[in-house]
Amino acid sequence: MSIERDIQQKMFKSPYAKMVVNIMYTNNWLCGLQSDLLKQYDITLQQYNVLRILRGQYPNPITVCGIIERMLDKMSNASRLVDKLILKSLVVRSECPKDRRQVDVVITQKGLDLLAELDQQQSVWENALHQLSEEEANLLSNLLDKIRNSVD
Repeated sequence: MSIERDIQQKMFKSPYAKMVVNIMYTNNWLCGLQSDLLKQYDITLQQYNVLRILRGQYPNPITVCGIIERMLDKMSNASRLVDKLILKSLVVRSECPKDRRQVDVVITQKGLDLLAELDQQQSVWENALHQLSEEEANLLSNLLDKIRNSVD
């Protein structure tokens, strides 16, 4: 399918306008697929992102501010996400010994186990993206990095 067919638009103002629409459309498409996968585990994309950040830090704690710096969706309320993950026993929160105004967050074994299961599901899901070669996937990633660097 082409972006023209997917959104039923024949022409774009420029190749750059088409590229922007295509990136945004593809992002929403990928997020929809990912959300469908996560729905059966009762977690959101943003909660999944927080869990992956915490796994990357494990066994060391990280503050909520540290989580925010690393999140994909900068508009998410990290404190609220952590609270929801605590209710699911996927993370724990404790007072930061270095700064009592901060809290440390650590993933639990239950959270690690959930991510291990999701990793297996994610591998199956990512296989659908193998229409691109590894070289093409690297090229696309580098081009997206280049776009972001041009705006900074």
